[in-house]
Amino acid sequence: MKSARVVFKDGIPFSPEFDDIYFNADDPIGQSEYVFNSVFDEIWSKKSEFNVLETGFGAGLNFLCAFKRFKNSDKFLNLSDEEFFAALNEYENLLENIARVQIYVSLVFSKDTSKGAFYAKFDELSSKAQNHLLFFELKFNEFDEARQNKIIAKSQRLGYYLANIAKEKAHQLSLKEEQILLRTANTGAEGFSRLFDETLSALKFKFKGKMLGEEEILSKLHSPDRAERKAAAKSLSDGLAPQQHLLSYIYNMIKTSLKTSCELRKFDLPESPRHFSNQTTKASVDALIKAAETSFDLPIKFYEKKRKILGFKKLYDYDRYAPLGESKSVYKFEECKKIVLETFSKFSPKFGDIAARAFKEGWIDVYPAENKRGGAFSQSGVAKAHPYVLLNHTDERRDLFTLAHELGHAAHQNLAYESVGFLNADTPLTTAETASVFCEMLVFDHVKNTLKGREKTALLAGKIEDIFATLYRQINFTTFERRVHAHEGEISAEELNKIWLEESAKMFGRSVALNDYYKIWWSYIPHFIHTPFYCYAYSYAQLLVLTIFGLYKSGKCENFVQIYTEFLSAGGSRSPKELVGMFGFDIEDAAFWQIGINEVRKLVEEFC
Repeated sequence: MKSARVVFKDGIPFSPEFDDIYFNADDPIGQSEYVFNSVFDEIWSKKSEFNVLETGFGAGLNFLCAFKRFKNSDKFLNLSDEEFFAALNEYENLLENIARVQIYVSLVFSKDTSKGAFYAKFDELSSKAQNHLLFFELKFNEFDEARQNKIIAKSQRLGYYLANIAKEKAHQLSLKEEQILLRTANTGAEGFSRLFDETLSALKFKFKGKMLGEEEILSKLHSPDRAERKAAAKSLSDGLAPQQHLLSYIYNMIKTSLKTSCELRKFDLPESPRHFSNQTTKASVDALIKAAETSFDLPIKFYEKKRKILGFKKLYDYDRYAPLGESKSVYKFEECKKIVLETFSKFSPKFGDIAARAFKEGWIDVYPAENKRGGAFSQSGVAKAHPYVLLNHTDERRDLFTLAHELGHAAHQNLAYESVGFLNADTPLTTAETASVFCEMLVFDHVKNTLKGREKTALLAGKIEDIFATLYRQINFTTFERRVHAHEGEISAEELNKIWLEESAKMFGRSVALNDYYKIWWSYIPHFIHTPFYCYAYSYAQLLVLTIFGLYKSGKCENFVQIYTEFLSAGGSRSPKELVGMFGFDIEDAAFWQIGINEVRKLVEEFC
């Protein structure tokens, strides 16, 4: 056998001896169809089964094309149980490999949003690859109920995953329809999401003679200087105002896209797909909203007390995050790193090891940069790659808790991928925030115990404000979204502003005065664009975590760390109801939410 000498011709692997292109960058799938899969037509018609020995050069494209022919035949429906499980394992492996590419290009784009063309190119290629795999879940739902139940019962590792697919049958479209929707996703809602990101990332806000990015101007709202906070609020509004037409249009396109999708998939409400994916119900979300809205006396009480401490006649929107007392205002990243490592290790050596790896192995991108996406997130990664954390650290105390939050996500993701694999790892949003918020509470408790007097009061106030932002503000976001998506036809910027002010004012009562410019601040919230009706999951997780954290602090559960680690390691392989049941709670009990509210009340009473 002669070995091929490979050279690069116009950036493409090429063998001069065999006059063979090894990878066509312009149309790699077309190449696989021509070179490898063209022989299938004759073989496929003559044989009921045969072995494929060559499965692709690196990217697995040949195998994808083989799958394409397989999916268009009736062979899938005639698979034995053992053959189905073998196909399921290969399906999982292919999806994981596609996800690796998607994660990489997403991270590159998040680091530098000017690389939109690069992102778009590989997003399209990934969509094409996924298109070839769409048939798998659809074909599984062509099995009759008895066959499905048999396979689900027989599958030890992926039974819950398959059971959820079976539930999707009522909302699935035909293979061709699903392919069209996937193929056009990057020019629909995904395209407008990208436009939103690029617009916000490019915005600069004039502040004291400097031009600041979004995260930098938002950090000024936490300044101890009232004049500086006021100027930052005005600067944010002045920067957003010229973009109102564009941002309103983007929101309308997202709204229309979701409405169309719900009509096609037979969901009764715009929020229903989110409840479905969260494995929860509208009734439980209604109960959550009611528990929050009937306890708005807590934020009102808190802000009244804060106004008195600050000595103001009136508390304005830009005063909400004003620091109290003489709390330390600078939290360098190295100090935050030290606090997080100490806290995580004290709770669990396993958590400490994961955090140490994150710092040592370069999982974290720390500081703001030109064209870098705002906010913070932990990219889940895959079993073959660790999570990646994006921060925009500005040396504020809240950055310490952001670091703990995102590393909590990373720990959750790391444990799940190691334990249950790719298809089982993703959790519904209702439990996705469990580890992140819990780790925030660990760090808060650690820091609080090191402080006294006014400094402790300041920290307590900061944590309460964080909880309010995660709990009450997210409920306001949800009720805002409900009203927006219930609006028939295109909604104007003026109507968006009106609804935003009305829903925002609910949690403040007379304790906080909202300036007129505040009405446009809905326009920089990314969740409304990227993930409609995502926000209640933060509230859900906040109350869930406060309940679980209270159990941990009480010492009533001797093996808490073990149960909690098992909880996180299960990822999305068990239902939220079952996971929460591990701690002895019933997530469908109306009184469940009140337990978390009571923990908030304790903190507010301690402050007041």
